[in-house]
Parts: sequence; structure tokens; C-alpha cells
Amino acid sequence: MKVAIFGQYYQNDTRPIIKDIFVFFNRNNVEMIIEEKFLEILYEEKIVEKQYKTFASHADLDSSFDILISIGGDGTILKAATFVRDSGIPILGVNAGRLGFLAKVQKENIELFLQIVLEKKYTISERTLLSIECPGINPNFAMNEIAISRKATTSMITIETFLNGEYLNSYWADGLIISTPTGSTGYSLSCGGPILTPDVKGLVITPIAPHNLNARPLVIPDDTEIKLKVSGREEEYLVSLDSRITTISNNSELVIKKTPFQIKMVEIPEETFLKTLRAKLLWGEDKRN
Repeated sequence: MKVAIFGQYYQNDTRPIIKDIFVFFNRNNVEMIIEEKFLEILYEEKIVEKQYKTFASHADLDSSFDILISIGGDGTILKAATFVRDSGIPILGVNAGRLGFLAKVQKENIELFLQIVLEKKYTISERTLLSIECPGINPNFAMNEIAISRKATTSMITIETFLNGEYLNSYWADGLIISTPTGSTGYSLSCGGPILTPDVKGLVITPIAPHNLNARPLVIPDDTEIKLKVSGREEEYLVSLDSRITTISNNSELVIKKTPFQIKMVEIPEETFLKTLRAKLLWGEDKRN
């Protein structure tokens, strides 16, 4: 078995998790290829001493890899997706963060979960991605959402929105979120958007603090082409793809659509999406339910 391992940063409470993963895979003769910057941190913190092969970009990952292990939170998985891209390598998130809708594997009983991975007793959930025709962002796709927002002003912006060429609405707001089902539990949810299960073939358009109060979140088919034209008092505004942000000139047109490839997420039988929803959103905590 050949495994890529990625983590964005080091925290004291992740030391036992990282050690458990390395001990387990070394004991089972699993070949590990480590993201080079993450490995530097592990050497500096003396978490690992053995020499490992490294990868630095998506060009270093190919079909010979069985899985990519992401150690961290959901943000780490979003970064891991930029390495995987269209390679088809499944991602398994080990939760060393806080909330963790995507990072399913918890530090408790981690060896049990890794044994499931080793025996390939998991399923795959294919996640829709969004792409944007926008200069200055590379890679130009997002797993959670693409968000348009005001930059250095307290004034709202106007976002003219077209679906498959037909005019939908002009949102007067702080911004607009175009979310995938995966991202529906993220930024969109905090702005009042609905939760979609990962297998829903839809996208969510969610305004951020709209001035026209009758503007509500809208679910659309995921094969819809979305065109946006943004205007406002300032000369520039922000476009973010997950955590990657760029500045765009006023009155630029943006085209957003589904990518031709998907990201494969590893699903562990004991850690389903519905179980995660109940745990993270505290559903059922009220004893009357």
C-alpha cells in the first residue's frame, strides 16, 4: 500500500495522532510519501526521525497512490484537494482540528480506523467542485465555495446574477456565496443557507447580509452555469475559492460552473455524514427529541 500524508501545521495535541499514524503504517509496511513542508515540521519537532520520500505538488501524485491522509481540520482537507486535483486519489481526513465536518476520523480509536483503511473496508463519496474563469487564482477550483465580497469598504456591492444566460437577480449585499453540497455546512450555513447531503446534485446561492431582505438562499442544479457581474463604489472586490483569495476589478464578469472531475472522500462506516451532523450541530441533545 502506498500512502501520501499531508498536514498544514503542527500543534502540541497533534503529536500523539501523528505518532500513532506513523507507527501503525511502519508496522504494517505501508509506503509513506510525506508533503515536504509538513515533513520539515515533523523533523524540527522531532516527531519522526526516519528519512521519507516527499511530494511537493500535484504533479508528484499519480495513480500509484492508494490514498492521501490529511492530518488537521477541514481547512487542511481543502488544501489537500489542491494536491489531489483530478488524480482520483481518495482523501481521508484525520481530525486534529475542532469542528471537522470533512475530517471524519477522530483521534480516539485511530488505530481501528487505520486498520479499516489498510483492509480497504471503506466507501468513497465523490464531491462536486466549482471552477471559475478568473485571472490570478491557481488552482481555479473550490471544494467548499466560491465567495464574492466587498474589499476595503463598508458599502454594499451589487452582484448581477445570471443562470444559464437568464437573468436571476441583482443582489445588493456584502457579498454572495456559491456553495457545493460539501460547502453547505460551512460559510453558506453561517449565512443562513440550507444543508445539503453530499450526494445532492445541486449548488446553493447564498447572499451575505443582503440589503434586499427578500433575497433568500436558492438551490439550483449543479450543471448550471452561473455568470456574475459585480459593481460598487470601490474599484475592486474580493473573490475567494475556499481559503484562496484574489482581488478583481470592478465590473468584471465571472463565470462559475461545475468542474469535469470530482474529489473522492473516504467514508468510514462508523463515521457517516448524518452521524457527523448530529454530533457537530448537537442535534438530539435536547432530551425531548
